[in-house]
Amino acid sequence: MVQVRVAGVAVDGAGDHVILLKPLDDLPGEGRVLPIWIGSQEATSILIAVEGAQAPRPLAHDLMQAMLTSLGATVARVEVTRIEDGTFYAEITIAASGNVVLDARPSDAVALASRTGAPIFVADDVLAEAGIVDITADEDEPAAEENVEEFKRFLDSVDPDDFRG
Repeated sequence: MVQVRVAGVAVDGAGDHVILLKPLDDLPGEGRVLPIWIGSQEATSILIAVEGAQAPRPLAHDLMQAMLTSLGATVARVEVTRIEDGTFYAEITIAASGNVVLDARPSDAVALASRTGAPIFVADDVLAEAGIVDITADEDEPAAEENVEEFKRFLDSVDPDDFRG
């Protein structure tokens, strides 16, 4: 397992939302980034949490966090564990009087982790199979804008079926 962070949420050429997970210690432009296609509501929920914004009314993931807190439980970690037939699977480990591991969609797991500060992990074989080379660059580098445009072109042209096993 490799610990990752939310590197961003993007929209591909078809208008679908993609969450980008990047190994924690990798700098922009190095290593790999894992794109996972998610729904628009989940994308909004993740963006709100990552940016530290507040929704006017609690979203589903805010409710999940409030329920866990009221029960004295915490999110210990989330993991993107595998890919089967092009579908990503995740697990949320809840710590209460013991640990409970729950099956989850990666989008829900990441949205909840983004609210609680829980670490996010991706299985090594998932990153190797579905990760793509990170072509973004540090904003201070002269080639950053060109690399970001190249990455956007990639997102515009990629088909989620390209990542099916």
